[in-house]
Amino acid sequence: MKKESDSKNINVIIKLSGEALLDTSNNKILSKEKLEGIASLTKKLLENNVNVGIVCGAGNIFRGRIAEENGIPFEDGDYLGMVGTVINLKAISSILTKFNIKNKLYSALEVEDVAPKYNIEEAKKYLEEGYVLLFAGGVGKVRHTTDTCAALRALEMDAKLILMGKHGVDGVYSDDPNKNANAKFIKNLTYTEAIDSSLKVMDKPALELLKNSEVITRIFSGDDEENYLKVINGLDIGSTIKREEN
Repeated sequence: MKKESDSKNINVIIKLSGEALLDTSNNKILSKEKLEGIASLTKKLLENNVNVGIVCGAGNIFRGRIAEENGIPFEDGDYLGMVGTVINLKAISSILTKFNIKNKLYSALEVEDVAPKYNIEEAKKYLEEGYVLLFAGGVGKVRHTTDTCAALRALEMDAKLILMGKHGVDGVYSDDPNKNANAKFIKNLTYTEAIDSSLKVMDKPALELLKNSEVITRIFSGDDEENYLKVINGLDIGSTIKREEN
C-alpha cells in the first residue's frame, strides 16, 4: 500500500475538537496529559516527513448554547468561541515549545500580544522551514466554524490531507452510532455527497470550499493518537471524503 508520506514532504492540517483537550476527570478545560499527547503526536508526524498545521475548536471552553442560555447575541457568542480557540492553541504552542518543537501561532483575530495576525505568505514560509503552524481565531468572521478554518487553511497551505480525529466515533455514519445502534458506517463519500446529505460530517461552508479541490479529508477515531500515524503511513482506517471523480 502506498504511504501518504511517500513524497518528500506533505502538508497536513490536523483538526482537533476543543473536547480533545478536556480534563474530564478533574472538570478542567485543559488536560496536561492530552496536551503532551498532542506534542508527542506532532513530533512523530514531523519525523514522518509531514509538515503540520493545527486547527482547534473551543468546545472545552465555550459553545453556542452557552450564549443562548445566557441571553448573549449569536454574533457575540461566535466571537467568544473564536477567543476560546486562541486560548487552546496558545496552550498547545506553549507545550510544543516546552518539547523543543518549533511552532508559529497565528490568529485571524486581532490579538497581537498573544499571536500575530495570520499572514498567508509568511505562514507558508514557516511551514516550509519545518515549523508547526497553529491557526487560531477561526477565519475571523461570525457564522464560520473551525471546520471552515481547517478547510480554508488546507487550501492556502497546499495541504494534501485534513486529519479529523473524532472522539467516541471511528468515522462517518448515517446517524449518531452512540444513539442509534442501526447507524451504518460509511467508508467513502464525496464532498458533493456530504453536502447533499444530512450527514453531520463537516459544516457545509467547509465542504463547499473543498468539493473541487484535491484535498482529502480522513475521519477516524482520535481516541488513539497512533491512528494519525496509521493514516499517514497508508492504513485505510476510518472514512475518506474526497472530490467527485470527473
